[in-house]
Amino acid sequence: MKVPVQRILIIRHGALGDIVLSFASFAGIRQAHPDAEISLLTTAPFAAWLSQAPWFTEVLIDAKPAPWNVPGVLRLRKQLVGHDLVVDLQTSSRSSYYFRLAGSPPWSGIARGCLYRHMNPRRDSIHTCERLADQLSTVAIVPQPPNLSWLRSEFSISIPQRFIALVPGAAPHRPKKRWPAEKFGALAAALNMRLVILGTAHEQRLAREILQHAPDSVDLTGRTTLADVSEVLARAAFAIGNDTGLMHLATAFNVPSVVLFSLDSDPKLTAPRYPDGHWPTVIRAQNLADLPVDRVVAAISGRHKHSSLTI
Repeated sequence: MKVPVQRILIIRHGALGDIVLSFASFAGIRQAHPDAEISLLTTAPFAAWLSQAPWFTEVLIDAKPAPWNVPGVLRLRKQLVGHDLVVDLQTSSRSSYYFRLAGSPPWSGIARGCLYRHMNPRRDSIHTCERLADQLSTVAIVPQPPNLSWLRSEFSISIPQRFIALVPGAAPHRPKKRWPAEKFGALAAALNMRLVILGTAHEQRLAREILQHAPDSVDLTGRTTLADVSEVLARAAFAIGNDTGLMHLATAFNVPSVVLFSLDSDPKLTAPRYPDGHWPTVIRAQNLADLPVDRVVAAISGRHKHSSLTI
């Protein structure tokens, strides 16, 4: 870019998988502008966690005020103004509205009238990683392999020295993305390595059902922060789970993984990626309830890191 950039604002909300798929973009922006003040505008669940990352000078919380909440909108506008470049990686209708609210600064995104508008007609049919890379090319930025050492931490939770991370949950409002808990339980019984079950408090019921089949498993559902769960996943020998954010973290740490997809989401657009850009093993079923346990066991036994399976 011809004009030196001193202050950059990045807009990226959740969910967790979207944040993880953006790590390389964050790293690329920082590498391209090593001396700039870079602010990240994100949502509350990720603010404290991402404030530990090496890419940002500060992390701001987007309260997402309603249009009639005048004080809230004015506070948001204060967060948006005064930047030499705004990189909208969220590219939603809400974040595009922020372009005008910010006073139409130099802007990378899809907002109508913005200076660096991403006009690729295929942007909605390519994987998130390729879409973000293509958007950043409009401002001469190339995504970079992210340093994830900031995610590693010491914690006091007792876990086995060698284990498989099991992620049986998914977004509560998207039940079709979940392989049934009884099948996770049958899978657990078929594996010859101890399991660590990960998830939020919403997944504790699923964990209890799995424990009936594999009682020596460690149940961490509802007991970990994002920092804790990152460290657990980084230590895992293998990870198995539904299409959810924790599986993105597992592959970010290069953990061999099997990820289960229903037709409720498209792995071609949102599947986790390893640091080298390859995909984990993806099994996609029209209805996850019909996915047989032995198919998943076979995928784990094969451990073909870059294969893709479909039924």
